[in-house]
Amino acid sequence: MSLCRNLFFQTRPINPLLTPRILPFQRVISYCPTAGTSDSNLLDSDDDRCISSNNVKRKGSYSWNGKKDKRKKTWVCNQCGATTGQWFGICKACRAMNTMVEFKEALEENNGKVSGFKVSEAAVRSWFKEAGASVPSSLADVSKGMNQSEWRITLPGLVGMEISRVLGGGVVPGSLILVGGDPGVGKSTLLLQISALLSEGFCGSNSGRILYVSGEESIDQIGNRADRLNITTADIFLYSSTDIEDIMDNIQVLSPQALIVDSIQTVYLRGVSGSAGSIMQVKECTSALLRFAKQTNIPVFLIGHVTKTGDIAGPRMLEHIVDTVLYMEGESSTSYRLLRSVKNRFGSTDELGVFEMSNTGLQAVLNPSEMFLSEAVSGSDISVGLAIAVIVDGSRTFVLEIQALCLTGSTTTKQCNGIDSARSSLIIAVLMKQAGLKLQDNAIFLNVVSGFKMIETAGDLAIAAAICSSFLEFPIPNDVAFIGEIGLAGELRTVPRLEKRISTISKLGYKKCVIPKSSEKQIASLNLDITILGCRNLNEVIDNIFQMD
Repeated sequence: MSLCRNLFFQTRPINPLLTPRILPFQRVISYCPTAGTSDSNLLDSDDDRCISSNNVKRKGSYSWNGKKDKRKKTWVCNQCGATTGQWFGICKACRAMNTMVEFKEALEENNGKVSGFKVSEAAVRSWFKEAGASVPSSLADVSKGMNQSEWRITLPGLVGMEISRVLGGGVVPGSLILVGGDPGVGKSTLLLQISALLSEGFCGSNSGRILYVSGEESIDQIGNRADRLNITTADIFLYSSTDIEDIMDNIQVLSPQALIVDSIQTVYLRGVSGSAGSIMQVKECTSALLRFAKQTNIPVFLIGHVTKTGDIAGPRMLEHIVDTVLYMEGESSTSYRLLRSVKNRFGSTDELGVFEMSNTGLQAVLNPSEMFLSEAVSGSDISVGLAIAVIVDGSRTFVLEIQALCLTGSTTTKQCNGIDSARSSLIIAVLMKQAGLKLQDNAIFLNVVSGFKMIETAGDLAIAAAICSSFLEFPIPNDVAFIGEIGLAGELRTVPRLEKRISTISKLGYKKCVIPKSSEKQIASLNLDITILGCRNLNEVIDNIFQMD
């Protein structure tokens, strides 16, 4: 009997009609007489090295060459970015089910040593000069001689004023700003216009170079868009790359005043596991750019893709890393775009920028208060099923048209566009119970003109008035506005910043405004050319508005 005999391990049966052969995924393993007993050790026929039979059974921990896999494993939640050392069926941070994904540290090609999760520091190491050890600084020393008005980078023009309003007064040096939005809403157009405005804002300094890096478009494509936007400045430099280390090398040569990356989901770091856009790549690339911004005092703008739910793609930790998160909103059917801040470490998140998309890019809307009013209201005296609401978003006041249609015999019970479905159900239930309207046999359709999404409760009264107008087939004069929140008992409740709302509609030419009775004292000092009608509940509103002269 020979000392060595072959054993064939196969994962699927072989057709006996075919010539016996070894499949690519079969292993040929022989007993090794030099390793002790023949049952305890096996010989790998590929590299002729002895490995333990226990190692073959534990392929997850040992490689075929007998060496233990020393790479660190980490389980990352693809919803919130939380990391753990082992797998759990539920994320301990966000409580989401089956969201833990396994990641392994990459191995260096030369000696197989672990590279670690700090590749981002190596990517920007060449940019920084070695300095002495940092020590804590006094707050008085840090803020000494700092002029807040000159600290921020100003953006000139009307568009620059709108963007500066959202950012809290201008661009903060060394800040990391993330801009998100739906595909096609105008994120790249906005960032290209910001690069031109930043170049003008640095015109008084020695250099106003702006580096625009794109991982989605070529340089020629970006240049064509710049020609369409009438951007001809020579201080904007275009570069197409997806390698963070390559981008850092070019920054060091150019020494720009601002960096724009389009987009964060297309860039990657060598040595970090996963392809571009994966959770680990997005996290590490953002960390590298954050450290670059803080150490060089250069502002960095990032464009972020969004998911089908409207959230920025990637780990939730991405929004925690950056300094400012801006969302650009807008319907494809309209030309208006809204830029709002959901996170801002250097300013308020209550501001809202209003733009209009044109052939030459984004243009600032001079009078946003009446931008959502349709031509039908201004050109006609009365309209059935239409009411005017006054909404405050940040420091801006908007006048919205609320449309309602009550239809008998329809299979659809209710449909809302721009209005929260749960809130509209509450208002309909109050109208049926407290006002006595028999709406149970009607299909109710609600719409906010121009695609605006109303989330403020100050529009409750206008929604109720529009439904009553359509159900009673009684038109409401177009010079009447409604401000107020509706309670479950049918009572009208006051809303904040009532004086600002009434002042806005008074300037637009409205003659009458319906408000809660308890709010009349707040506006008693206002000297405005408008009639104030205070009502305690919905029944009083119906009696005063829907009555024959």
